[in-house]
Amino acid sequence: MSTESVWLRPESGRPRRVLPLTRERIVAAAVTLLDEQGVEGLTMRRLAQQLDVTSTALYWHVKTKDDVLDLAVDRIFGDVPLPEPSGDWAEDVRSLARAWRAAMLRHPWTPRLVGRPMLGPNVLARTEFLQAALVRGGRDGLHLAVATRMVANYVIGAALTEATWRQTADPLARAAARSHLAALGGAYPTLNASGHLDDSRWDDDILFEEGLDGILLAVARTGRPDDGAPT
Repeated sequence: MSTESVWLRPESGRPRRVLPLTRERIVAAAVTLLDEQGVEGLTMRRLAQQLDVTSTALYWHVKTKDDVLDLAVDRIFGDVPLPEPSGDWAEDVRSLARAWRAAMLRHPWTPRLVGRPMLGPNVLARTEFLQAALVRGGRDGLHLAVATRMVANYVIGAALTEATWRQTADPLARAAARSHLAALGGAYPTLNASGHLDDSRWDDDILFEEGLDGILLAVARTGRPDDGAPT
């Protein structure tokens, strides 16, 4: 199986035998399957059935399941609005981060795939927006790379944690987890006092916003002489 990214291969110049089938239709059907069944539930056979074509027809447009996943992730990034840059770099980053998290939570299979090679046009456009905002905030060179990773890792990690937790939406299972931790209170007093695993204590949105504020404060200090880091 080829490991080359779909974004690095030109589309085949061969004539399409199934004219109604397009890459766009394939990606739309793949997103539907991924939303319903997750990454494990997506197979080329099921995708072909969803489109009412043969598996062979798919291979005129995509070579592998990995191609489909890369295209689907980029499609989800296309749902993240790109606002006009403002005079406040930090607010621009906040707007992007909020929309990015929301898109991943609407499609909870996406966070675990974001570590794949991200070369699609929608991903690159939003990464460009993020870095341009950070540059307006005074970051460059190593500090720009560090700040980009800080923001991206925070948003991806938050979305992955929330999406995974939401998949265990059974109130009884969540209550059992909290009860288990409470029963071990002597061993984990700080966790119990902080409300760890108690999703009724603080809303996910509040936790995300407060964490994002902390990340942006750290980004603003990255590389300043007064924090002991190199300039």
